[in-house]
This record gives sequence, C-alpha cells and structure tokens, in this order.
Amino acid sequence: MLVSNKISLAIVMTSLMTLSGCQNYIQPTPPSPSQQIAEKNNFSIQGKIGVKTTQQSGSAFFDWQQQGDAFNIDLTGILGIGKTHIEGTAHQVTLTSARTGTITSDSPEELLEQATGWQAPITYLVSWVQGQPATKKPVLERDSQQRITQIKEEGWIISLSYNGLNNLPNKLILQQPLSSQLENRITMVIQNR
Repeated sequence: MLVSNKISLAIVMTSLMTLSGCQNYIQPTPPSPSQQIAEKNNFSIQGKIGVKTTQQSGSAFFDWQQQGDAFNIDLTGILGIGKTHIEGTAHQVTLTSARTGTITSDSPEELLEQATGWQAPITYLVSWVQGQPATKKPVLERDSQQRITQIKEEGWIISLSYNGLNNLPNKLILQQPLSSQLENRITMVIQNR
C-alpha cells in the first residue's frame, strides 16, 4: 500500500508539472517611453511658494497633485485666506479664485500671463521639482552624489537643495535675470512628498 501511495503521488506530481508546463508564459511588455514619463510624473507635494517680481511679491502654501499631464494645485495664504484652485491637462488649464473668478486657458503659461501679466515656464516645474532638467540642452551643475544642484535653461537659473542623502530636492530657487540688476524669483520649499 505504501508503494502504491508513492506511485500515486508521483503520478499526481508529474501530471501537475506537465500541466503547469503547458501554460503559456506571457512576457510582460516593457512600458513605452511615454508611459515611463507618465509614471515618473506622478507625485504629490506640499509646501510653501514665494514669488517676487519687479511689480509684485507674495507667498502661499501649496498642495500639488500630479498624475502624468493632469494636475490639481491648491494655493492658500496664511490662515487659509485667499484660496486658489488650479487644475488642468496638457490641453486645458483652469484657475478659480475669489479674486479672479474662473479663468481658462490652453496652457499654464498662458493662464499665468492672463491672471498676473507675468511670463514663466510653469510647465517646466514638473521636471524641476523632481530634480531634472525640462529641456534637452540645459547647462547643469552636480554635487558629489551626482544630484543636480543647478539647471540653466530657457533664461532661468534653478538652484536645487537637498535634505541629507535624499535624491529629490526639498528647495528650489528659480531666478530669471532681467536687465539693470533686477530679477524675477520663485522660491519653493517642499515640506512633504
């Protein structure tokens, strides 16, 4: 009886191995370059932003959710005063606030210009907050860990700071040099990722 149990067990195991060997193995498809970019551009950050131009200055707390090319950003002043909501995709952006009402545009750059009269490469921020250049021909400086500490592109100088050994920046200073020793400056402090 013991021999028959061993033979039965051997037959069952052989059958299972044969059946599992007949299953089709499907090789996973590697993500396309556009899928890789979309996955890379999925993040959630919160912090504080300060803007200083030749005509105005101000600061706000921000909560930014990015999913590929779709985003939601909430800006609030001290004590939650002056809430502004910005949402959009690659083809349409909407800003809603008590001060301006609702403004819709085809790009974040056009929206910024409509709302403030100021031009800045807002779309590039998606790359910059991830410690990466936004164009193909930037001038870069790196630290001893090979993290990017400065990006020069499209007339802007972006200085990036890191906490400890983190690979993602926690502070960005964006400077747009102007004539006569003047500049436009955006300072972003990322408190949570």
